[in-house]
Amino acid sequence: MTSIWELANPQLRDIAVYEPGKPIEETARELGVEPGGIIKLASNENPLGPSPKALEAMRAALENAHLYPDGSGFCLCKAIAAKLGLAPENIILGNGSNEALEFLGHAFLDAERQDEVIASEYAFVVYKLIATSFGARMIEVPSPGYHQDLEAMLEAVTRKTRLIFIPNPNNPTGTLIPQRAIDSFVSRVPEKVIVIFDEAYFEFLDDPPDTLRFVREGRHVIVLRTFSKIHGLAGLRIGYAIARPDVIDVLHRTRQPFNVNSIAQAGALAALEDNAHLRETKRVVDEGRAYLQEQLAELKIRFVPGVANFVMANVGDACAVFEKLLRRKVIVRPLKGYGLPEWVRISVGTMEQNRELIAALKHVMRAQ
Repeated sequence: MTSIWELANPQLRDIAVYEPGKPIEETARELGVEPGGIIKLASNENPLGPSPKALEAMRAALENAHLYPDGSGFCLCKAIAAKLGLAPENIILGNGSNEALEFLGHAFLDAERQDEVIASEYAFVVYKLIATSFGARMIEVPSPGYHQDLEAMLEAVTRKTRLIFIPNPNNPTGTLIPQRAIDSFVSRVPEKVIVIFDEAYFEFLDDPPDTLRFVREGRHVIVLRTFSKIHGLAGLRIGYAIARPDVIDVLHRTRQPFNVNSIAQAGALAALEDNAHLRETKRVVDEGRAYLQEQLAELKIRFVPGVANFVMANVGDACAVFEKLLRRKVIVRPLKGYGLPEWVRISVGTMEQNRELIAALKHVMRAQ
């Protein structure tokens, strides 16, 4: 029988399937316990859940679930644009901001041209998956002290470079690139290179860099944001990209019809206006992150000071610690897949969840 790999695109052999945070239901089945007894601090989800206004809007939207959604997402794009001081033509919706990454691969990467993509070492692993899927070469720039090195990225640019991905803050390290460094970098990037600022954790920042200025200036810059994190709508899979109208027009040509469902659009539209929920989420995350970092320091566990809703900590054998915490009904994210076998990423939960995590971690680390 002919092997399927004789028919499949050869570059797919080099792709490791993305592993998300371990699901609560799967852990509950394995441990023989109720899902409610599991604490998941693995996927940077909102510990408070969705906005109550979003829940109400989604319930109402179910009445029309038999109808196809608005394929262009007109109302949501208009609301996002108004919030950002841009035009709806600057916005495209995605089935999560991950789908927007896929738009970029379709639009700008060509295997026959031997295109190159640049990102930092320890950056979000999906960038490499996208590059490889479209037959592009992934250039990973060293990340000294777990910080992205923009100067090294500039030095890595060649005539084959098409895309540069800059997650800010970065996942999984939690580190932030300041405005001055970003401005200097963008001013020197060759015109034919597109820079993507992935800002999934933008709303958690006290003093966020302004990357939308580059869109307003007409540069080849694309900004990605999501409703999965602070808005608490990860299960709906909805995000968006912001760029010049002509760039958005190109991306629309790669988009599948009805890619964002009507329930997600309704929930996102309501969540966008619930500032009280965003403020309370940020307060809980700020308090929880400070607590986790303080407790890790007391335990003499090395961590990278972060600014998002998670902390990256060096626990030695991360996979072993992950398994032991799992047996204590706590899920964290081991980072072996990022080339960080000693590190785990801990999402900030409610204060009760944070305390239970620290208690379990103390027990595990002492046992080691």
